[in-house]
Amino acid sequence: MSDFWANRRVMVTGGGGFLGRSVVARLDSAGSRDVFVPRSSEFDLRTLDGIDRALAFARPDLIIHLAAVVGGIGANRENPGRFFYDNAIMGIQLMEQARLAGVQKFVTIGTVCAYPKFTPVPFSEDELWNGYPEETNAPYGLAKKMLLVQGQAYRQQYGFDAIHLIPVNLYGPGDNFDPRSSHVIPALIKKCVDARDAGAEGIEVWGTGSPSREFLFVEDAAEAIALGAKQYDGPEPVNLGTADEITIRELVQLIAHLTRFQGEIRWDSSKPDGQPRRALDTSRAERLFGFVARMPFEEGLRRTIAWYEEHRPAILPSSTV
Repeated sequence: MSDFWANRRVMVTGGGGFLGRSVVARLDSAGSRDVFVPRSSEFDLRTLDGIDRALAFARPDLIIHLAAVVGGIGANRENPGRFFYDNAIMGIQLMEQARLAGVQKFVTIGTVCAYPKFTPVPFSEDELWNGYPEETNAPYGLAKKMLLVQGQAYRQQYGFDAIHLIPVNLYGPGDNFDPRSSHVIPALIKKCVDARDAGAEGIEVWGTGSPSREFLFVEDAAEAIALGAKQYDGPEPVNLGTADEITIRELVQLIAHLTRFQGEIRWDSSKPDGQPRRALDTSRAERLFGFVARMPFEEGLRRTIAWYEEHRPAILPSSTV
Protein backbone atom coordinates (compact mmCIF):
# COMPACT_ATOMS: atom_id res chain seq x y z
CA MET A 1 0.00 0.00 0.00
CA SER A 2 3.05 2.28 0.28
CA ASP A 3 2.78 4.10 -3.07
CA PHE A 4 -0.92 4.74 -2.62
CA TRP A 5 -0.58 6.28 0.85
CA ALA A 6 2.72 8.09 0.24
CA ASN A 7 1.13 10.28 -2.42
CA ARG A 8 -2.01 11.32 -0.56
CA ARG A 9 -2.87 13.86 2.09
CA VAL A 10 -5.16 12.13 4.58
CA MET A 11 -7.40 13.56 7.29
CA VAL A 12 -8.47 11.11 9.99
CA THR A 13 -11.25 12.52 12.15
CA GLY A 14 -11.25 10.90 15.56
CA GLY A 15 -7.62 9.98 14.94
CA GLY A 16 -6.77 10.48 18.61
CA GLY A 17 -9.39 7.98 19.76
CA PHE A 18 -9.29 4.24 20.35
CA LEU A 19 -9.77 3.14 16.74
CA GLY A 20 -8.23 6.29 15.33
CA ARG A 21 -4.83 5.73 16.92
CA SER A 22 -4.63 2.28 15.34
CA VAL A 23 -5.70 3.62 11.94
CA VAL A 24 -3.08 6.39 12.05
CA ALA A 25 -0.43 3.86 13.07
CA ARG A 26 -1.49 1.57 10.21
CA LEU A 27 -1.26 4.40 7.68
CA ASP A 28 2.15 5.33 9.00
CA SER A 29 3.39 1.75 8.59
CA ALA A 30 1.93 1.70 5.05
CA GLY A 31 4.07 4.67 4.04
CA SER A 32 1.73 7.63 4.57
CA ARG A 33 3.68 10.87 4.91
CA ASP A 34 0.89 13.39 5.45
CA VAL A 35 -1.80 12.47 7.98
CA PHE A 36 -3.73 15.22 9.76
CA VAL A 37 -5.76 14.52 12.91
CA PRO A 38 -8.11 17.41 13.79
CA ARG A 39 -8.38 17.69 17.58
CA SER A 40 -11.81 18.56 18.97
CA SER A 41 -10.31 21.25 21.20
CA GLU A 42 -9.28 23.17 18.09
CA PHE A 43 -11.67 21.95 15.40
CA ASP A 44 -15.27 21.30 16.52
CA LEU A 45 -16.51 19.14 13.65
CA ARG A 46 -20.11 19.63 14.73
CA THR A 47 -19.84 23.19 13.37
CA LEU A 48 -19.30 24.44 9.83
CA ASP A 49 -16.55 26.73 11.04
CA GLY A 50 -14.63 23.85 12.62
CA ILE A 51 -15.03 21.71 9.50
CA ASP A 52 -14.02 24.47 7.09
CA ARG A 53 -10.92 25.38 9.11
CA ALA A 54 -9.86 21.71 9.31
CA LEU A 55 -10.28 21.25 5.56
CA ALA A 56 -8.42 24.47 4.78
CA PHE A 57 -5.56 23.46 7.05
CA ALA A 58 -5.24 19.83 5.90
CA ARG A 59 -6.26 20.14 2.21
CA PRO A 60 -6.93 16.38 2.23
CA ASP A 61 -7.21 14.13 -0.78
CA LEU A 62 -8.86 11.46 1.39
CA ILE A 63 -10.90 11.63 4.60
CA ILE A 64 -11.41 8.72 6.99
CA HIS A 65 -14.29 9.77 9.23
CA LEU A 66 -13.96 7.97 12.56
CA ALA A 67 -15.06 10.74 14.94
CA ALA A 68 -18.24 9.84 16.79
CA VAL A 69 -20.05 10.24 20.08
CA VAL A 70 -20.32 6.66 21.34
CA GLY A 71 -20.92 4.54 24.43
CA GLY A 72 -22.43 1.36 25.78
CA ILE A 73 -26.09 0.60 26.45
CA GLY A 74 -26.23 2.85 29.52
CA ALA A 75 -24.71 5.84 27.72
CA ASN A 76 -27.08 5.35 24.76
CA ARG A 77 -30.10 5.26 27.06
CA GLU A 78 -29.04 8.45 28.83
CA ASN A 79 -28.06 10.45 25.72
CA PRO A 80 -30.29 9.48 22.77
CA GLY A 81 -30.75 13.07 21.58
CA ARG A 82 -27.07 13.93 21.83
CA PHE A 83 -25.98 10.69 20.18
CA PHE A 84 -28.35 11.30 17.28
CA TYR A 85 -27.67 14.99 16.72
CA ASP A 86 -23.91 15.10 17.22
CA ASN A 87 -23.23 12.09 14.99
CA ALA A 88 -25.66 13.13 12.27
CA ILE A 89 -24.72 16.81 12.06
CA MET A 90 -20.99 16.09 12.18
CA GLY A 91 -21.04 13.50 9.41
CA ILE A 92 -23.55 15.18 7.11
CA GLN A 93 -21.83 18.56 7.17
CA LEU A 94 -18.35 17.06 6.89
CA MET A 95 -19.23 15.03 3.81
CA GLU A 96 -20.89 18.01 2.11
CA GLN A 97 -17.98 20.35 2.81
CA ALA A 98 -15.52 17.67 1.70
CA ARG A 99 -17.35 17.35 -1.60
CA LEU A 100 -17.33 21.11 -2.11
CA ALA A 101 -13.62 21.23 -1.26
CA GLY A 102 -12.78 18.64 -3.92
CA VAL A 103 -11.81 15.79 -1.60
CA GLN A 104 -11.24 12.72 -3.78
CA LYS A 105 -12.44 10.01 -1.38
CA PHE A 106 -14.53 9.88 1.79
CA VAL A 107 -14.52 6.80 4.02
CA THR A 108 -17.40 6.64 6.50
CA ILE A 109 -17.24 4.26 9.43
CA GLY A 110 -20.75 3.08 10.24
CA THR A 111 -21.98 0.91 13.09
CA VAL A 112 -23.44 -2.53 13.63
CA CYS A 113 -26.10 -0.72 15.70
CA ALA A 114 -27.68 0.34 12.41
CA TYR A 115 -28.92 -3.20 11.71
CA PRO A 116 -32.53 -4.12 12.51
CA LYS A 117 -33.13 -5.57 15.97
CA PHE A 118 -34.10 -8.98 14.61
CA THR A 119 -31.69 -9.41 11.71
CA PRO A 120 -31.09 -12.99 10.52
CA VAL A 121 -27.66 -14.22 11.61
CA PRO A 122 -25.13 -13.76 10.10
CA PHE A 123 -26.01 -10.14 9.28
CA SER A 124 -25.86 -9.53 5.55
CA GLU A 125 -25.44 -5.96 4.32
CA ASP A 126 -28.60 -6.51 2.27
CA GLU A 127 -30.61 -6.71 5.53
CA LEU A 128 -29.82 -3.16 6.70
CA TRP A 129 -33.20 -1.74 5.74
CA ASN A 130 -35.43 -4.66 6.75
CA GLY A 131 -36.49 -3.34 10.16
CA TYR A 132 -35.91 -0.86 12.97
CA PRO A 133 -32.71 -1.02 15.08
CA GLU A 134 -32.66 -2.21 18.68
CA GLU A 135 -34.30 0.59 20.66
CA THR A 136 -31.48 1.54 23.05
CA ASN A 137 -29.04 2.03 20.15
CA ALA A 138 -31.48 3.27 17.51
CA PRO A 139 -30.74 7.04 17.60
CA TYR A 140 -27.01 6.45 17.23
CA GLY A 141 -27.46 3.68 14.66
CA LEU A 142 -29.85 5.69 12.50
CA ALA A 143 -27.65 8.79 12.59
CA LYS A 144 -24.76 6.76 11.24
CA LYS A 145 -26.97 5.02 8.67
CA MET A 146 -27.98 8.39 7.23
CA LEU A 147 -24.34 8.83 6.21
CA LEU A 148 -24.68 5.69 4.09
CA VAL A 149 -27.69 7.26 2.35
CA GLN A 150 -25.81 10.52 1.89
CA GLY A 151 -22.76 8.80 0.42
CA GLN A 152 -24.87 6.79 -2.00
CA ALA A 153 -26.80 9.91 -3.04
CA TYR A 154 -23.61 11.91 -3.56
CA ARG A 155 -22.09 9.09 -5.59
CA GLN A 156 -25.20 9.01 -7.80
CA GLN A 157 -25.53 12.77 -8.31
CA TYR A 158 -21.98 14.07 -8.08
CA GLY A 159 -19.78 11.02 -8.76
CA PHE A 160 -18.35 11.46 -5.27
CA ASP A 161 -16.26 8.48 -4.13
CA ALA A 162 -17.82 7.81 -0.72
CA ILE A 163 -17.67 4.34 0.83
CA HIS A 164 -19.33 2.99 3.98
CA LEU A 165 -17.66 0.39 6.22
CA ILE A 166 -19.51 -1.27 9.13
CA PRO A 167 -17.27 -2.68 11.87
CA VAL A 168 -18.66 -4.99 14.51
CA ASN A 169 -17.93 -4.27 18.21
CA LEU A 170 -14.24 -3.40 18.66
CA TYR A 171 -11.87 -4.18 21.51
CA GLY A 172 -8.16 -4.05 22.27
CA PRO A 173 -5.41 -2.24 24.16
CA GLY A 174 -6.16 1.43 24.70
CA ASP A 175 -9.93 0.91 24.80
CA ASN A 176 -12.22 3.12 26.89
CA PHE A 177 -12.47 1.63 30.40
CA ASP A 178 -14.65 4.38 31.90
CA PRO A 179 -17.65 2.47 33.39
CA ARG A 180 -19.97 5.38 32.52
CA SER A 181 -19.42 5.01 28.78
CA SER A 182 -17.41 1.85 28.02
CA HIS A 183 -18.53 -1.06 25.89
CA VAL A 184 -18.94 -4.60 27.12
CA ILE A 185 -15.40 -6.02 26.92
CA PRO A 186 -13.56 -3.18 28.69
CA ALA A 187 -16.41 -2.91 31.21
CA LEU A 188 -16.14 -6.61 32.06
CA ILE A 189 -12.34 -6.55 32.21
CA LYS A 190 -12.43 -3.63 34.62
CA LYS A 191 -15.07 -5.30 36.79
CA CYS A 192 -13.17 -8.59 37.02
CA VAL A 193 -9.68 -7.17 37.53
CA ASP A 194 -10.80 -4.58 40.07
CA ALA A 195 -12.90 -7.13 41.96
CA ARG A 196 -10.05 -9.63 41.99
CA ASP A 197 -7.59 -7.13 43.41
CA ALA A 198 -10.06 -5.68 45.90
CA GLY A 199 -10.98 -9.15 47.17
CA ALA A 200 -14.64 -8.62 46.32
CA GLU A 201 -16.98 -11.58 46.58
CA GLY A 202 -18.67 -10.97 43.24
CA ILE A 203 -19.52 -8.69 40.36
CA GLU A 204 -22.83 -7.62 38.85
CA VAL A 205 -23.44 -7.86 35.10
CA TRP A 206 -26.33 -6.31 33.19
CA GLY A 207 -28.96 -8.47 31.53
CA THR A 208 -29.40 -12.22 31.30
CA GLY A 209 -26.23 -13.20 29.47
CA SER A 210 -28.19 -14.76 26.61
CA PRO A 211 -27.46 -12.25 23.79
CA SER A 212 -24.56 -12.94 21.47
CA ARG A 213 -21.94 -10.59 20.09
CA GLU A 214 -19.02 -10.61 17.67
CA PHE A 215 -15.81 -8.72 18.39
CA LEU A 216 -13.05 -7.37 16.14
CA PHE A 217 -9.55 -6.59 17.43
CA VAL A 218 -8.79 -2.90 16.91
CA GLU A 219 -5.63 -3.53 14.86
CA ASP A 220 -7.58 -5.82 12.53
CA ALA A 221 -10.19 -3.08 12.14
CA ALA A 222 -7.48 -0.58 11.22
CA GLU A 223 -6.12 -2.97 8.60
CA ALA A 224 -9.61 -3.41 7.14
CA ILE A 225 -10.19 0.35 6.94
CA ALA A 226 -6.85 0.91 5.20
CA LEU A 227 -7.58 -1.87 2.69
CA GLY A 228 -11.08 -0.56 2.02
CA ALA A 229 -9.90 3.01 1.58
CA LYS A 230 -7.30 1.93 -0.94
CA GLN A 231 -9.15 -0.74 -2.91
CA TYR A 232 -12.91 -0.27 -2.61
CA ASP A 233 -14.93 2.15 -4.74
CA GLY A 234 -18.60 1.27 -4.63
CA PRO A 235 -22.00 2.26 -3.20
CA GLU A 236 -22.75 -0.82 -1.11
CA PRO A 237 -21.91 -0.94 2.62
CA VAL A 238 -19.31 -3.48 3.71
CA ASN A 239 -19.21 -5.40 7.00
CA LEU A 240 -15.94 -5.67 8.92
CA GLY A 241 -15.75 -8.52 11.42
CA THR A 242 -14.58 -12.02 12.23
CA ALA A 243 -17.76 -14.06 11.64
CA ASP A 244 -17.31 -15.56 15.14
CA GLU A 245 -20.17 -15.32 17.67
CA ILE A 246 -20.07 -15.61 21.46
CA THR A 247 -22.81 -15.18 24.06
CA ILE A 248 -22.38 -12.57 26.77
CA ARG A 249 -22.52 -15.33 29.39
CA GLU A 250 -19.67 -17.17 27.67
CA LEU A 251 -17.77 -13.90 27.35
CA VAL A 252 -18.08 -13.13 31.07
CA GLN A 253 -16.87 -16.63 31.96
CA LEU A 254 -13.90 -16.32 29.59
CA ILE A 255 -12.86 -12.90 30.90
CA ALA A 256 -13.24 -14.09 34.51
CA HIS A 257 -10.96 -17.03 33.70
CA LEU A 258 -8.35 -14.91 31.91
CA THR A 259 -8.28 -12.31 34.71
CA ARG A 260 -8.20 -15.01 37.42
CA PHE A 261 -11.37 -13.67 39.04
CA GLN A 262 -13.02 -16.47 41.03
CA GLY A 263 -15.91 -14.62 42.66
CA GLU A 264 -19.63 -14.83 42.03
CA ILE A 265 -21.16 -13.45 38.83
CA ARG A 266 -24.59 -11.94 39.54
CA TRP A 267 -26.89 -11.20 36.60
CA ASP A 268 -29.22 -8.19 36.87
CA SER A 269 -32.04 -9.19 34.57
CA SER A 270 -33.86 -5.90 35.23
CA LYS A 271 -31.27 -4.24 32.98
CA PRO A 272 -31.58 -4.44 29.18
CA ASP A 273 -29.85 -7.10 27.10
CA GLY A 274 -29.66 -5.01 23.94
CA GLN A 275 -29.90 -6.65 20.53
CA PRO A 276 -30.54 -10.42 20.83
CA ARG A 277 -27.77 -11.53 18.47
CA ARG A 278 -24.94 -9.94 16.51
CA ALA A 279 -22.72 -11.76 14.05
CA LEU A 280 -21.75 -10.53 10.60
CA ASP A 281 -21.48 -12.00 7.16
CA THR A 282 -17.94 -10.85 6.29
CA SER A 283 -17.72 -12.36 2.82
CA ARG A 284 -18.13 -9.05 1.00
CA ALA A 285 -15.03 -7.52 2.62
CA GLU A 286 -12.95 -10.56 1.72
CA ARG A 287 -14.21 -10.57 -1.84
CA LEU A 288 -13.91 -6.83 -2.51
CA PHE A 289 -10.62 -5.98 -0.80
CA GLY A 290 -9.23 -9.15 0.69
CA PHE A 291 -9.81 -8.47 4.37
CA VAL A 292 -9.75 -11.42 6.79
CA ALA A 293 -9.35 -10.82 10.54
CA ARG A 294 -6.17 -12.33 11.99
CA MET A 295 -6.20 -11.93 15.79
CA PRO A 296 -7.46 -15.01 17.73
CA PHE A 297 -10.11 -13.81 20.18
CA GLU A 298 -8.54 -15.21 23.35
CA GLU A 299 -5.15 -13.74 22.48
CA GLY A 300 -6.75 -10.37 21.80
CA LEU A 301 -8.45 -10.50 25.20
CA ARG A 302 -5.15 -11.36 26.90
CA ARG A 303 -3.49 -8.34 25.31
CA THR A 304 -6.37 -6.08 26.32
CA ILE A 305 -6.34 -7.33 29.91
CA ALA A 306 -2.56 -6.87 30.12
CA TRP A 307 -2.87 -3.30 28.86
CA TYR A 308 -5.53 -2.47 31.45
CA GLU A 309 -3.56 -4.02 34.29
CA GLU A 310 -0.53 -1.97 33.31
CA HIS A 311 -2.32 1.35 32.85
CA ARG A 312 -5.19 1.40 35.36
CA PRO A 313 -4.98 3.68 38.40
CA ALA A 314 -4.03 2.01 41.67
CA ILE A 315 -7.04 0.75 43.63
CA LEU A 316 -7.56 2.67 46.84
CA PRO A 317 -8.27 0.68 50.06
CA SER A 318 -11.78 2.14 50.15
CA SER A 319 -12.62 1.06 46.61
CA THR A 320 -15.80 -0.91 46.07
CA VAL A 321 -16.92 -3.05 43.14
